[in-house]
Amino acid sequence: MSTEEPSIQSSVTTCHCVVVMGVSGSGKSVVGYSLSTLLRCKFIDGDDLHPRANILKMASGQPLNDDDRLPWLIRLNDVAFSLSHKNERGVLVCSALKRRYRDILRKDNPGIMFIYLKGSFEVILERLQARSGHFMPSSLLTSQFQALEEPSESEEPDVLHVNIDTGSVEEVSKLCYQMLYQRNF
Repeated sequence: MSTEEPSIQSSVTTCHCVVVMGVSGSGKSVVGYSLSTLLRCKFIDGDDLHPRANILKMASGQPLNDDDRLPWLIRLNDVAFSLSHKNERGVLVCSALKRRYRDILRKDNPGIMFIYLKGSFEVILERLQARSGHFMPSSLLTSQFQALEEPSESEEPDVLHVNIDTGSVEEVSKLCYQMLYQRNF
């Protein structure tokens, strides 16, 4: 690991920001909001911080590339940094599909943890097809799964893994809450 890459702490004692991550349709926003309510902290939906060009690109059915995502990820890193420096806590929703994206979010943010909402393609596709009012069409789900670099529990110990295939939003949120407190959130 180079000196420029952020270190990953195996035990975070002061966590200011929890990033709820996963592919589109995994329930990030719903679980993230529910979790923020349980934790009594801020809720920040990363989709609200996408530049206009990204929103228009996704709405037209085109997947984002790394160049599209970089300014957005830097903006989200700033959100996590702000929470820490104001001594506040928050739940931030962001797909964080690749390790390098998570590393961008980690940079200068030692008080960050991730919750990976893992689900099968079939379950998530069904959820995407049932929802309305979102700029990301279900046709881009395949590109999301292709881009996904699942976090390794040994290499990224700041990522909690939660299977969403069989649980309700309430059950998943409560499990996330319990897991965070086991990790001293």
